[in-house]
Amino acid sequence: MFIYGFIGTAANVYSYLIIGYVLLSWFPNARESAIGQILGRLVEPYVGIFRRFIPPIGGILDLSPIIAIFALRFIVIGLQSVLEFLLL
Repeated sequence: MFIYGFIGTAANVYSYLIIGYVLLSWFPNARESAIGQILGRLVEPYVGIFRRFIPPIGGILDLSPIIAIFALRFIVIGLQSVLEFLLL
């Protein structure tokens, strides 16, 4: 079940990347750094999907990364369930 574990590990790593990208927003000009730009290229295409549908609360609090992580978890659980069904 290498694929099963790989999907879970990849999702965990991507979740940490999303969290890291959010934490960079707390520091001035951190997103313009090399690490911030790399994280932006990796995270923004996925989180941007949720930003289109979930506006910031009060114009300040952006909940789209949290919803993106929850959605990623549901996708991973679904994929792992399908793999378990097909391979067992």
